Amino acid sequence: MTEFLDGPLGRRIAYNRLPGDGPGVVFLGGFKSDMQGTKAVFLEDWARARGQAFLRFDYSGHGESSGNFEAGCIGDWLADAAVAIEALTEGPQVLVGSSMGGWISLLLARALPERVAGLVTVAAAPDFTERGFWPGFSDLERAKLMREGRILRPSDYGEPYVITRRLIEDGRDHLVMAAPLNLPFPVRFLQGTADRDVPVAWASDLLAHAQGEDMRLLLVKGADHRFSTDECLGLIASAVEEVLERT
Repeated sequence: MTEFLDGPLGRRIAYNRLPGDGPGVVFLGGFKSDMQGTKAVFLEDWARARGQAFLRFDYSGHGESSGNFEAGCIGDWLADAAVAIEALTEGPQVLVGSSMGGWISLLLARALPERVAGLVTVAAAPDFTERGFWPGFSDLERAKLMREGRILRPSDYGEPYVITRRLIEDGRDHLVMAAPLNLPFPVRFLQGTADRDVPVAWASDLLAHAQGEDMRLLLVKGADHRFSTDECLGLIASAVEEVLERT
């Protein structure tokens, strides 16, 4: 059953929560995705079967939460996630971050280290506004973005993305690949080799950049960005179970 939390600056955050054993598991979705996605629902079913505490939620401007997607940025969605974890969970959590959620989870590890027991990412996209969007724009697109505050970019997932100047500029204030990144807990990075949104090189770069004693990268040949086949979902569950066993 969907419930609502009063979040930052009056934003209403929609969430689904399961009581259960800890450490709890928190799913962090991707850019313009929501908590009804295949991976989020699969993990809730997995957690229910195990009796594991679990939380999934929608960032502001996503899914059932309040707000306009175009008005949001990484800092806003990080604040939403931090408030949800602080208000709706107890003790350290295992974060499962998909795509942009991988970036958010890394920022949470930096901002709330005492609340993170472990980390699993799926096609993590840290710094994607600066490493993906910005260099992919033409000079004309960059000029239009700075002048008008927004441009449209095609998407493989439906309507074109609206990319705003605020999203780009705020992203520069939340980069994790330009400064030391300490992850002192079990970490598992999952990445498909056929991902057209997040290059495999980004996963290798993240593994090389982050500091931690229990960190592994699993590459799945032929898996795409959705990473939602039965096999891929099973790999996510196995990675979360492995992290839980090591916490």
